[in-house]
Amino acid sequence: MKILMVLTSHDQLGNTGRKTGFWLEELAAPYYVFKEAGAEIVLASPKGGQPPLDPKSNEPDFQTDLTRRFEADADAQVQLANTVRLDSVSQAEFDTVFYPGGHGPLWDLAEDKNSISLIESFLAAEKPVALVCHAPGLLRHAKTPSGRPLVEGKKVTGFANSEEAAVGLTDIVPFLVEDELKAKGGIFSKGDDWGSYVITDGLLITGQNPASSAPAATVLLDKLADHAAS
Repeated sequence: MKILMVLTSHDQLGNTGRKTGFWLEELAAPYYVFKEAGAEIVLASPKGGQPPLDPKSNEPDFQTDLTRRFEADADAQVQLANTVRLDSVSQAEFDTVFYPGGHGPLWDLAEDKNSISLIESFLAAEKPVALVCHAPGLLRHAKTPSGRPLVEGKKVTGFANSEEAAVGLTDIVPFLVEDELKAKGGIFSKGDDWGSYVITDGLLITGQNPASSAPAATVLLDKLADHAAS
């Protein structure tokens, strides 16, 4: 089992002068779900090399046992420092793809042609795709083979407007994940703010927030197992 995890290369939080990037828990928690299942993991990002970590995600309030484990894991740190360039990976090499969030992806991956075509090609090949927190916003330009919005008529979730308001970034982000998914015809639902909430519709798995990242990874593994059995 070979799993691709795609991270942002974007480190500027709009014009605030603050840094952003990927959210640590949303990488670390799924990483170990996959590792413990025996998966081979490849990390990729648009620019390759070391992707930017959202510094807020490494503050004490947001650390977990798994983020601390990841930070202390020499092999994981080497892998993170050497992500492969996104334009060098092919869907054919992998069984599935998982997108951690953070605010960074809203600026780069949401508009990245390689990422958009990668998501489309995984689903066209009947391979599951999982995105958590802000990453479901990366579906905004993805299309079905017939040219319709990929999320149209699909049950989805993602970082809710109420959560974005709570972190004070409603007017900073380039778009709101909840609004964008609804605008593209997605059937959006959410759970409690900051609680785990994962939605599956066919091969598309979306999680609402950081707490949803490990559960989404577990659902993804279950989907792969079902796929292998069928």
